Amino acid sequence: MSVYTFLEIDVNAQVEELRAYLKEVGAEISVERSPKGLEDDLHKIIGVCDTCFSSEATEVEVEALLNSIVSVLIVVPVGEKTESLILAFCEKLAKAPSNRLGSVCLRVLNLLFHALPENLGVRYHVYYTMVQVSGQIGQITAVFQSCEKMRTTLNTAQPPPSTEQMQQLLRLLHQTLIANKHSEEASKVMIELLGTYTTENASQAREDAHRCIIASLADPTTYIMDHLLTLKPVKFLEGELIHDLLTIFVSEKLPGYIHFYNNHKEFISSIGLDHDANVRKMRLLTFIQMAENQTEMTFDTLMQELQLNVDDVEGFIIEALKTKLVSARMDQNQRKVFVTSRVHRTFGRNQWQALHDTLTGWKLQLGMVKESMQAIVSAPIVPAK
Repeated sequence: MSVYTFLEIDVNAQVEELRAYLKEVGAEISVERSPKGLEDDLHKIIGVCDTCFSSEATEVEVEALLNSIVSVLIVVPVGEKTESLILAFCEKLAKAPSNRLGSVCLRVLNLLFHALPENLGVRYHVYYTMVQVSGQIGQITAVFQSCEKMRTTLNTAQPPPSTEQMQQLLRLLHQTLIANKHSEEASKVMIELLGTYTTENASQAREDAHRCIIASLADPTTYIMDHLLTLKPVKFLEGELIHDLLTIFVSEKLPGYIHFYNNHKEFISSIGLDHDANVRKMRLLTFIQMAENQTEMTFDTLMQELQLNVDDVEGFIIEALKTKLVSARMDQNQRKVFVTSRVHRTFGRNQWQALHDTLTGWKLQLGMVKESMQAIVSAPIVPAK
């Protein structure tokens, strides 16, 4: 049996087609329309629409069925009942039992999301389900590109999503991005989440702040973390072991971490961090800090400060260069490394002052060049004899 989708047919006829098709694939539904009207028809159709997931229907047929439901949904007058129908529909699509059907459901959700008027608040719930489904099938990047784009998309609703709703969505996004191995974007989302809390409610973000710190420490591509210390929920954790550990990764050297680990081995294990990975990260951070004051370092110095064996020094330098946090040249004959540039491990008042001084110096030099050029241009031309 065919199911009409977005065709110019009578809605009542389309409802009858939907009921008949669902009955055919094994759903417990009557083929007769409800005497209570269109909304009750949709309520009953949506209630059993997931029967097609376990039927012998092809993916094309499943998508046609779900799209047909969308085409009926969008003609129902907007109201509380409409929102409850859309929520129920989203709940069904979130339970797609396979990746292939998940892809079908994601396409249908995307269709529904863009078919609904932009000022409807229920679009938030559709987007939330899109994140759920895309995460389950490994296609989160098809839904989420950046926090800025997401806010622009959702803030067209009147009223826009509440702070609590955005916190819930950002929490889901963080978990989904982590599960799909997009750690860099996950960190940005978590920072966005923590930024939604104020001084008054920062204590409520305790779990989120913990999760943010642990994710940043565990991420093998995240090295610079001083910005986390400025977040209000993270400040609220001052005095706790997790905050002490973050402070070590922000500003201390390898011996500081080793001392912390020796005193709190069970804590490191309990939060799921790998000690060896922590040591590797702290070695690089210590190297960066050393490079701030020493552009030339001997292998012996690196062995002592970074607790490396003689055979591991060259390998460490090569790995450090791969991160692009440090630019350096290694001289194996002299057993030295010459640093040409490096990122700042922390960027505070001293670094801003240094940047100001550098830019001021450039400005003065450019001014002198300009004056010299003007002097040349305005100089009188002496005719050749």
